[in-house]
Amino acid sequence: MAAAAMRVVRDLDLERYAGRWYEIACFPSTFQPKTGTNTRATYTLNPDDGTVKVLNETWTDGGGRRGHIEGTAWRADPASDEAKLKVRFYVPPFLPVFPVTGDYWVLHVDADYQYALVGQPSRKYLWVRACVLIHSSLTSPFSRNHPLQAASDGRVRVQRAGGACQGGRVRRVQAPQDGAP
Repeated sequence: MAAAAMRVVRDLDLERYAGRWYEIACFPSTFQPKTGTNTRATYTLNPDDGTVKVLNETWTDGGGRRGHIEGTAWRADPASDEAKLKVRFYVPPFLPVFPVTGDYWVLHVDADYQYALVGQPSRKYLWVRACVLIHSSLTSPFSRNHPLQAASDGRVRVQRAGGACQGGRVRRVQAPQDGAP
């Protein structure tokens, strides 16, 4: 049985989406350190051409070593109102030579642009992001019926957020503490 078509956010306001987003949880990937903490993405909108500068950062070795990569994102189809973006990074980050382009689909963003669910069509990658710091003393920033509640579970079923992922292991990520970079 084929998976249901993924639904994405419509009319994503890139100006409101711009800023710093903290990773709350994600599906593990080969391109992110398994021991990374305080992982975040900073998006800066270029008003001249509508592209978005992307800066992904994480800290390893107990928070003492910063890893980062910079890239550029743009709407996959400028005529569409769907939040389907393409993102290009050059690797390796210390000698950016080889372009790597991927899909970045915003599957859910709350009305206040505080929480977002991001994935891509292969359903191999999923990120739960928040643009507010979440103190680790909180068990979950999400109400029981919120689409992003899945991040606090050991497995994810994201049917409520557009049917993006049918399930998979989630790597829990501790949110930055006050005073963290």
